[in-house]
Amino acid sequence: MSRTRLIAGAAGAAVAATVTARLFSDRQRKARKLRRGDEIPFGSLHSPRRTVIATDGVSLNVEIDEGPREGGPTIIFSHGWMCSLDNWHFQRAALRGKARMVFFDHRSHGGSGRSSDANSTIEQLGRDLESVIDECAPDGDIILVGHSMGGMTIMSVAAQFPELFPGRIKGVVLCATGAGELMRGSSAIRYLRPIIARTTFLLDAGRTLNSFSVLRRFGLGPNASEKYVDMTEEMILKNSSHVLLDFYPTLLTLNLHDVLENMVVDHVTVIGGEKDLLTPIRYSRKLAELIDGAQLIELKGAGHMVMFEEHETVTGAITEVLEAIS
Repeated sequence: MSRTRLIAGAAGAAVAATVTARLFSDRQRKARKLRRGDEIPFGSLHSPRRTVIATDGVSLNVEIDEGPREGGPTIIFSHGWMCSLDNWHFQRAALRGKARMVFFDHRSHGGSGRSSDANSTIEQLGRDLESVIDECAPDGDIILVGHSMGGMTIMSVAAQFPELFPGRIKGVVLCATGAGELMRGSSAIRYLRPIIARTTFLLDAGRTLNSFSVLRRFGLGPNASEKYVDMTEEMILKNSSHVLLDFYPTLLTLNLHDVLENMVVDHVTVIGGEKDLLTPIRYSRKLAELIDGAQLIELKGAGHMVMFEEHETVTGAITEVLEAIS
């Protein structure tokens, strides 16, 4: 048999194996979704879409849930890397009608437009959040809630727009995040590095094959419900792999520790999972130490997706800030 036929045969067998594995993975995913038994189906909480244009022209997908009355604070939610505004499913369900809430997808995530490589940075995300504030919450007090990269985005706002602290921003809730040194301190970030370095155009197909077990290992706590792992996978797989590639470099060089002194607000709560491998609990402890007056909540057994795993505690922390400001 010729070398060409051997190569073609091997390639065909590899493709067939990949297709078979993906079909099996898809069946497993559908079965897990049926087992979830959601009272409110994940991904079903939405308001009419609107668009905010970022400083470089990228369109940002925004949704607003109006509150019970005018004059109350606006809560703006900033999600994590590879996630979307559905990141806040439980908090949105619990607080709907109790507060005015703004949800948006970061550039290149969810329903927002794709960013250039050059502007896939925490600095630009901070400018994006300021644009959302300017257009969607032009008046009144503001509470910022951020998870992971979304928390770093809030720190970026503090670095670039310090006049907002303690101006209009009266409260901040930071969930499973850190101000820098991620490559040195995060085992999950180190795990991703060789994978990203070898990434090819096949990543979008290949990453779905074993994504559930990878997320269970690195994204959530060891005893997290299958339901929460499944919700995380469903959300992440809706994003293209270029999101993973584009934002990885900015996370490696991130260092916002010096700007935390700008975050002078009335109420700051830092929430961390003790089993978080992406942003280990020591990052949350350091934030609480460096942000004046910050309250620290450590969640025993929780991993990185604290908004799912310990959603009642996270919602309760946001509610406490809301009630203190209202």
